[in-house]
Amino acid sequence: MSKGVRFGRTTDLLETRLPAWRSRFVLLCILLAFGGLIFRAAYLQIVSDDFLQQQGAKRMERTLPLHASRGTLFDRNNVVLAQSIPAQAIWYDGRKTKDATDAELTQLAKLLGMNSSRLIQQVRGDEKRAFVYLERQVEPDLAKQVKALKVPGVGFLTENKRYYPLGETTAHLVGFTNLEDSGQEGLELAFNDRLTGEDGERSVLRDRLGNIIEDVREIRPPVNGQDMVLSVDSDIQYIVSAALKKAVEYHAADAGAAVVLDAKTGEVLALASVPTYDPNDRSDLHGPDLRNRVFTDTFEPGSTLKPFTVSLALDKGFVKPDSMIDTGKGYFSIGPATIHDTHAHGLITVGQVIQFSSNIGSSKIALSMPSKYMWDNFHLLGFGQAPNVHFPGAVAGRVRPWNSWRPIEQATMSYGHGIAVSLIQLAQAYTVFANQGYFVPVTLLKRKPGEEPRTHQVFSEKTAAEMLHMLEMAAGPDGTAPKSQVAGYRVAGKTGTAHKDLNGRYVDKYVASFVGLAPVSNPRIIVAVMVDNPTKNGYYGGEVAAPVFSVITKNVLTKMDVQPDAIQNTQSLKKYVQAPSGRAAL
Repeated sequence: MSKGVRFGRTTDLLETRLPAWRSRFVLLCILLAFGGLIFRAAYLQIVSDDFLQQQGAKRMERTLPLHASRGTLFDRNNVVLAQSIPAQAIWYDGRKTKDATDAELTQLAKLLGMNSSRLIQQVRGDEKRAFVYLERQVEPDLAKQVKALKVPGVGFLTENKRYYPLGETTAHLVGFTNLEDSGQEGLELAFNDRLTGEDGERSVLRDRLGNIIEDVREIRPPVNGQDMVLSVDSDIQYIVSAALKKAVEYHAADAGAAVVLDAKTGEVLALASVPTYDPNDRSDLHGPDLRNRVFTDTFEPGSTLKPFTVSLALDKGFVKPDSMIDTGKGYFSIGPATIHDTHAHGLITVGQVIQFSSNIGSSKIALSMPSKYMWDNFHLLGFGQAPNVHFPGAVAGRVRPWNSWRPIEQATMSYGHGIAVSLIQLAQAYTVFANQGYFVPVTLLKRKPGEEPRTHQVFSEKTAAEMLHMLEMAAGPDGTAPKSQVAGYRVAGKTGTAHKDLNGRYVDKYVASFVGLAPVSNPRIIVAVMVDNPTKNGYYGGEVAAPVFSVITKNVLTKMDVQPDAIQNTQSLKKYVQAPSGRAAL
């Protein structure tokens, strides 16, 4: 057995012992490390909690809008005329769509009705752009089909789309909005501030892929736009639109306009303009078709203005209904100018001036009065000033200052030449004959029960009644508008036929018009019709516009359940158009 290692005994190496301070040092280091961790954890959890929460929120929390809904437009019977419906906006991230194949983009283009090669070129050229709209206001069903394609980089946003159930029937009244849901035409523009809501905000958490994983809180609730009830009746609107469109086509006219008022309240029950457009089709929302000719177009009203000239003379005592007017052989010279009638009427009454629509008779009556009287009367009737309805583009028309009128100008203005008005102004002015001489301003909003619409008295009750009967004779079989008659109802009204003024010169084109009231026993509606440049089947107001009045009035009165008031014997009316013998003539 060799020397050295002996079994059963500990070697010197194993017998070596570490110093006690070393073990204590290691233990102290471990304790300090744990203490540091505990301190750090406490610091992060207690002292820096708000800071860390903010930093985490910056990386994961996002503020998203809560879209407010635009207010709905209703007709007077709560039929929806314009409302917002859910839609989707499709966009893409060019940095991610670079991974999309041409086949995927081709399928996308096919669904959206786009040119595939153009779409591919567009997407490939936007590889550095993070957000590009591809299509706005897409129907939800179509958006689902696009989502199913799972094209890389294509995203979706929820938005609203404006929908117009009656389409072109109410287009010129309601108007339309743009892609941002802001009003661009019509009442959508006029009442945009009231219809537009205020978007709210919500806070959400998103993961690293951008997916929403939690709604944190609602920061600000959305405030929806105000719903509005209009004065129009959608059924009457359809009646007016259909009748006007048919007339414009039959007479091969450039355009036409019509409006129906509640004779007592001034509420616009319907208005139409032709040509028209479909506000639901955004591909063709431009050009003259967008014009609401009831408010924005002016024209010389022609003989539809005669009732106001004659009523003023009656009211001021210059003439009486049976005063005689000598219209001679059908022409009347004022200086170098000559005024003509369509026929030689000779000696006629004031009532017959209206019934036969005598320019000479109207001129002589006008020249018997100071010109300022006529100007003041036009002002009281609303001419020369925009109607107070805040409709976009509503015009004031043109009435020149009275102190610059020459005799010939005063004469021609008495029968509607040398003055420009809109159709809504003309219809509004006729409210004086339905309301005992009181003027009733028009409104596009439904009036509240008991609301007094009358503002000021233009003519006396006696004068208004006398003129109403004269207008009934003018619309009768011996007047200028027998085609305005409505079976079962007494109607009153006046025709207008005026040359068009283009660039300061009269041309061989006409504006045919008619304004009337019905039923005469208790006027419920006022209907005004204007047809611009009829080129076939006549051009006089009695031939072109009066039949449209008849169709509209018949259907509207039936719809409103107004009882017929027609009488067979009209002898009681003849006192307004027949004069006693020996009456002096103007």
